[in-house]
Amino acid sequence: MILFDTTAAESWRHASGLARVSRRLRTELGGAARDARWPGMRAVAGAADWVLTPELFSETERPGFADFLKRRPCRCAAVYHDAIPIKFPGITWPRSVERHPGYMKLLARFDRVWAVSAASRRELLGFWKWQEIAEPPPVDVLPLGADWEGHARASAPSAGARASGPPRLVSVGILEPRKNQEMLLDACEALRREGLEMELHLVGRVNPHFGGPIARRVAAMQERWPGLKHHTHMDDAALADLVGTARATALASIAEGCGLPLLESLWMGIPCVCSDVASLAENAAGGGCAVVPGNDLEGWKAALRRVLTDDAFHGRLTAEALSRPLPTWAAAARLLREALV
Repeated sequence: MILFDTTAAESWRHASGLARVSRRLRTELGGAARDARWPGMRAVAGAADWVLTPELFSETERPGFADFLKRRPCRCAAVYHDAIPIKFPGITWPRSVERHPGYMKLLARFDRVWAVSAASRRELLGFWKWQEIAEPPPVDVLPLGADWEGHARASAPSAGARASGPPRLVSVGILEPRKNQEMLLDACEALRREGLEMELHLVGRVNPHFGGPIARRVAAMQERWPGLKHHTHMDDAALADLVGTARATALASIAEGCGLPLLESLWMGIPCVCSDVASLAENAAGGGCAVVPGNDLEGWKAALRRVLTDDAFHGRLTAEALSRPLPTWAAAARLLREALV
């Protein structure tokens, strides 16, 4: 039996990438798994069982967990996301920065680990090498699903795309420096000064530690730009409808573990303009995306201008998005089921 770790899941009140991974994997695993929480899982885990966790954890948050992993009365597997709190401590939630080094060390005590991208896999293996961990567990890549729950994959250019009015960009992600919405705002402001009108919809809550300046800038810009919208919360159905009306989505992040909004945009047949951080470039390589080098304002202006105004270019990206292979949550769950036997 797979005991699926839901220790923190019941307290989540937001749709972060981590929460989305946990929810979709649990749904697709279905009867092959049952929920388990710390510390109760200690009493129910037998030698033939697997504990599978997609969560973040620490010995402080889960007293006794390090000893549990050391003794391993059952087999243990984890889904690893990224090392962002270690790489960018100055713009990451303080609790995450405090937890993350210990979390990544504890992952070395698992029997199996799956990383959410090849870039994340390299990060984790590099961290263990730096820590001189002699016998790390095997780490494979788990391709995360592009599919929206309840939405079939688009097979033709979106019928919901706007036929009139300014073209629409949608950017999904918490408002914070890591998501780099400031770059999108800079590029769109510059294009509007050139006479190119567009809508920009930002979808995501505000990071209470670091998102305030971005939210205040958005509010100030909305006074002179009616087409700038900020949605602090949207359920999946409303978000899918919004993405389906977009000319393109945009992800300017300076760090990502996977970049689910890119994959989900392609599922809807909507091209994505994204930064060239390793995980986004990895997922963009199959087509349907315009990849912008680094934190380059001129590059962002050029890429957004082209996707908004060049119908031939936009049509080519749309065709690539509609035709390229995309991973699904069902396939991710099947991979885990077949491995955890």
